[in-house]
This record gives sequence, C-alpha cells and structure tokens, in this order.
Amino acid sequence: MSRQLHGRVVSRLALFTVAMFGFGFALVPLYDVICDVTGLNGRTADEPADQETYVIDESRAVTVEFVALENGYADWEFRPAVTRMTVVPGKAYHTTFFARNRKTEAKVAQAVPSVAPGRAARHFNKTECFCFTRQEFQPGEGRDMPLVFVLDPRLPSDVSTVTLSYTFFELQDTPVAVNNGVQKSGGEGV
Repeated sequence: MSRQLHGRVVSRLALFTVAMFGFGFALVPLYDVICDVTGLNGRTADEPADQETYVIDESRAVTVEFVALENGYADWEFRPAVTRMTVVPGKAYHTTFFARNRKTEAKVAQAVPSVAPGRAARHFNKTECFCFTRQEFQPGEGRDMPLVFVLDPRLPSDVSTVTLSYTFFELQDTPVAVNNGVQKSGGEGV
C-alpha cells in the first residue's frame, strides 16, 4: 500500500471517529428535545411549574395513580400516602410521599419522576415537589414529603388515567458529614 493511500485511509478513519464522537455527544440534547416535543419517556419538568391559572374542567375526571420505587441497592422505606386519586383538570391537588432512611448513618437521596402515558407528561405540572431538591435524612429519620400538582385541562381527552412514579435514589457523591453533632450536606441542592 502506498504512503499516499495509507494517509488517505488514516485521514478518513480519523474523520469518521470525530464524526462518531460528535454524533454521540449531540444525542443527549437531541433526545431531550424530542422528549419535550413528543412527551416520550414520561419526563416531567425538573423545576416548579409557573403558578399559571387554569380553567377548571369540572366535566372531566382523571384518575392519577402514584407509584414509589426504591433503588434496589439502598435501604429506604418509600411509599405514597395514597395510591390513587380522582382529580379534575385545572385544579390543584396536594398529596405526600413518605420516606425513611433505614441506615444507621445519615444519607442524601433524590426522587426522579416519570409520567405514563408519556404524552401526558407535559400536562402534569408540579408546583411543589420533593423531587426538585436533594433530601437529607438522619439515621432512622422518616418524613412526609409534599407534592402539589395540577393536570393541564389540555390533557388529551382520551387519557383517563395518569401514573406518576418516583424512583428514590441514594446519592453516593453527596456525603453528609457530622461536625460537632450537626449534620451538613456536602453538596448543593439540585
């Protein structure tokens, strides 16, 4: 193989490698945009919804189911206060989820939400949610954590049941240190 041909092959392979890296790097924001536009993956907003005023649709009732999942490697108790409620789109509702740290050491955790069906995610608006911030727990501590939500009246009319599930993850990268008997978080809130 001539040096010139060898040089072209190496150049093309290098260009191909750079293009593959660029494509892989662009997939995450592209995936986020597609999920936001289509409602795929059941992703909800990571921050509080605006206190937008909705027109209450009294003619319609939607069942909201609540599911609590624990990361299999953590020792938590995690459950919704109620497993389902019937709601009217446009009206605000309040419920709680209970979490308890079963460990003998302080832990930090965060809940990650998901909504099904996916096309309902953009219509499920949380105005207050424990999932917006990291939660610090002392050894054995348990508490109710608030959730206030509104279903947008523009929720497709054929959706009669919406499932909100949370997976509760222990954050390994955010240790809670003890200084003079007072626990302090090693990380910032999300």
